[in-house]
Parts: sequence; C-alpha cells; structure tokens
Amino acid sequence: MEGKNQGAHVVFLPYPSQGHINPLLQFAKRLASKGVKATLAMTRYTVKSIWAANVAVEPISDGFDEGGFSQARNADVYLKAFRDNGSRTLSQLIHKYKDSSFPVNCVVYDSFLPWALDVAKENGIYGASFFTNSATVCAIFCRIHRGLISLPVKQDEMPLLLPGLPPLNLPDLPSFVKAPESYPAYLAMKLSQYSNLEKAVWVFGNTFEKLEGEAVEAVLDLWPGKLIGPMVPSAFLDGRIKGDEGYGASLWNVLSDEYLKWLETKPRESVAYVSFGSMVALAAEQMEEIALGLKCSNRHFIWVVRESEIGKLPPEFADSTKEKVLEISSLYFFFEAIVMSCL
Repeated sequence: MEGKNQGAHVVFLPYPSQGHINPLLQFAKRLASKGVKATLAMTRYTVKSIWAANVAVEPISDGFDEGGFSQARNADVYLKAFRDNGSRTLSQLIHKYKDSSFPVNCVVYDSFLPWALDVAKENGIYGASFFTNSATVCAIFCRIHRGLISLPVKQDEMPLLLPGLPPLNLPDLPSFVKAPESYPAYLAMKLSQYSNLEKAVWVFGNTFEKLEGEAVEAVLDLWPGKLIGPMVPSAFLDGRIKGDEGYGASLWNVLSDEYLKWLETKPRESVAYVSFGSMVALAAEQMEEIALGLKCSNRHFIWVVRESEIGKLPPEFADSTKEKVLEISSLYFFFEAIVMSCL
C-alpha cells in the first residue's frame, strides 16, 4: 500500500457520445466537489476530448482505438467489441488503483453498458447505473423488457395508456417502438439497460421531480431511479462549483463563435436546424428527401451530417450549393448551413 485509504474513489463510464458523456462528467465534477476522487473512463479515441478540473481521465478500449464507432461502421460489431474490450480494460483500470491510496470503490456506468456492472461485481466493488434517458422513456422500455408492452405497437392499439403519463399516440412514441426492425442493435441495447438492473446498488436518473414527478412515481416499482438531475454545469444551476461554466467535454472542435456570427446575419426565427444525433443512420433515399425538402423550403438552415454519412448526400446537392455553404469539418461532424431557393 502506498498510504492510508483517503476515501471514496468512483469511476464513471459513459457511452462515448456527447449526450452521454456530458451528464456523467457533470456528476463526476459534482462528487469531486464533495471530496470524492472521481475518474472518468473514456475510450482511447475520445480520451483527449475531456478537460475538467478535479476529474481524472483514464483510457479504456472499445476495440476501435483509432476511430471509435466510425472505424467499426456497424452497430452490432461496435457494441460487441466495446463489451468485450471494455470489460477487460475496465477491470484493468480497477486493478491499477487496487494497491494505491485510492482504490476504486464504485463504478457509475452508463445504463447502455450493463456489462460494467458485471465487471464491478467481479472486482468486489459497488456498481450504480446512470440513465441519461428521461423517466418517461424508461417507463416505456422497461415495460417492453418485462413483456408488458409487445412490439411493434400498432395504430389500432392507440392510445397507449401508462400510469403517470398522458395518453400516447404513435407520433409520441420512440421510433424503436413503432418499427423495431429499423435499428435492431440499438433496440437490443436499450432493452439491455434493464437486464441486470436489480443487481445495481443504486440507479440514478438525469431528471428531476418538477419535470417528471408523476412519471417517476408511476414507474418506481419497475425502474427504481434516484433523481439527481439536471446534470448541467453548476453556473446554470446553483453556482456551488466555482468556475464550472461548461461541461468540459467536446468530441468535435468548438466553433460556436463562427456559427453565432453566421446566425446573427439572418433574420430572427428564420433558420431551421436539422440533426438526427450520433447514432441514427438514414438511408440514401431519406437523405435525398431531406435535402430536397430543405432545398425547397426557401429557408436558411443548418444541417448536421456525420462525416460517415456525407457520401449519402445527392451529388448535385453539394455542387449546386458550393458558393452558399458554410462547411466546417470536425472530429465527428460536418456542419452545413445553406440558404437557397427551390429551383
């Protein structure tokens, strides 16, 4: 032993996408401000994207250390590789600190990665699941996992009536529920969140009572979440963490000033924003329809297209807007802001 155990040491493991990293990193900063040693376990491809005071950052492997998901290019392949390599390297990280002054006591893992709980149990430490999903989404998917809702839901079964929620019609439901065949790997991942949840010591939800109180109360018997949200920088919440004015993580170059300057030249409420997140992969026909729709809208717009999806844009779309494009490449995304008339 290098010295006397100084207290709690928590390793935080996010799914490596921006919307999952941010809240877990914020939770890590919150606990660090209370004297807990906080370590963020990041995939090797994303580890350099973190800069947060008082939070250590350690690399683990998802099996694609040079390019992450973009290198895998297939959800099934990526998720299996992350499970296999992540389990091994997370265990190695825990062992790294075993004989230090701060051995790891607990792993707080993204609910998308339930295998992390198995790793924690194998190493004799606590495991806690952190849900970035809303309680409303959890209310739906945990019922699917338990066989209380069958897929796909159909129009003649609407509205869907769940305790604590208003009547839900098809447009209100997650796309996985309406078309489970659309992204089978991601649907399986969503449902796997509940596969071993009863073994977790704590279940945390990034939401709060005033936002989803009724939904939470109605689902606590299925999803025993402790509400700790919203996990946003302290400057926007209570100001208790000095200097905490941003998340401290970005998977792409921060270019907000350039976009703001561009937006300031446009009339108020005149710019449309289009983004399908970091997971959805649209078919080429869908990309073409969106491109045509935006082209015909006669509006300014910003369309976020992942670099891996750029090839699905119609060739004539890029050519016809060459002189009217604000195009900035970054780690994961191409941002295109275009204004033109429908020809």
